[in-house]
Amino acid sequence: MRTSASWWSANARSAPKDLVVVDDRLTADAAMRYAARGTAMLWLGDFHNAKQLLAAIDRRLAKAGTGKASRKPLTDAEKFYAIRQSRAQRSRMMSLLLVPLNFDSPGGTATLPLSRAPLVGSAVAFGYAQQAQPATGHAVVSLQELTGMLGAYQWFLNGVDVPALGAKIHPHYGTFLPTRHEYVDLVAKAPLNTHQLAFDIGTGTGVLAAVLVARGMKNVLGTDIHQRAVDCANDNFARLGLQDAARAELTSMFPAGKAPLVICNPPWLPGSAPSSLDAAVYDPGSKMLLQFLRGLPEHLTEDGEGWLIISDLAELLGLRTRELLLEAIDHAGLEIIDRLDTSPTHARAKDHSDVLHAARSREVTSLWRLQAKR
Repeated sequence: MRTSASWWSANARSAPKDLVVVDDRLTADAAMRYAARGTAMLWLGDFHNAKQLLAAIDRRLAKAGTGKASRKPLTDAEKFYAIRQSRAQRSRMMSLLLVPLNFDSPGGTATLPLSRAPLVGSAVAFGYAQQAQPATGHAVVSLQELTGMLGAYQWFLNGVDVPALGAKIHPHYGTFLPTRHEYVDLVAKAPLNTHQLAFDIGTGTGVLAAVLVARGMKNVLGTDIHQRAVDCANDNFARLGLQDAARAELTSMFPAGKAPLVICNPPWLPGSAPSSLDAAVYDPGSKMLLQFLRGLPEHLTEDGEGWLIISDLAELLGLRTRELLLEAIDHAGLEIIDRLDTSPTHARAKDHSDVLHAARSREVTSLWRLQAKR
């Protein structure tokens, strides 16, 4: 008997065109063959066996990726693109192991109808809040995505400590976790030219807006192009008791009007962003960076400041040049009045096994203080 189900993907992956129904009899080798052909596998066996199979596929793909030797030494940029290509292929193949979700009623609680399956209702409601409820009461999701969502839900429940706030930020699914504190610390220490109004462009979790309010800013307006980020920021403002001073709205780049302080922490690396998760890290063609710089002068009040918070990792990897950044600042009619620098403290900067360690160990994160040219 055939049953229809809705395709759900919080990361905007397309529904697979070919699908087979599988269970505990499926071997990792057979799963690899299906995945290599782009055939999705709907798992109806034991949940823990499905997780073990996913881990086995991951190990095989990781081994296959490390086994490819280059005929010539690669530049850091070539290494970076090779790593991204390998990870994208790995993620695509792993995403083809699917599991069903059942709903007891329209808008009701989701269950995973597999033996030894955990309770997933709260995590599904958390991560798939923007998905249309399936009319049939059935949906199909990637096990890889669902597993990531279960982990993200725990991050959300527990929160992430932000020392500069002396409090926690609770990231929603698909928003960037503020686990790297150096860029937050820069915003916490940079000299303020105002306490009246600030715009936070690409607010994400709202962490930087919250830091500004904690420093005495009376009004902060954050913007983001993703509804889940806007909801996340406003939720965090409410949790922190800052909702009277900070709010977020769904807007592309700048809100209407001008402010004496406009800040932006764009994605730090040029590159494609196939999912909303990637969009927090990768900025195709440095589009957001350049849009911020071009639009900044008309959104600054007289003597207003723009703060650009960005790492030089893209420059160290050969993905973007310092000259391009300086020229973009100049061509936008801006001038640099100061730059605050800090070195990374995260674990990857000290990981000598990372093929990009030479660049990561020299990374500098900067807060560029900008003004319109007079």
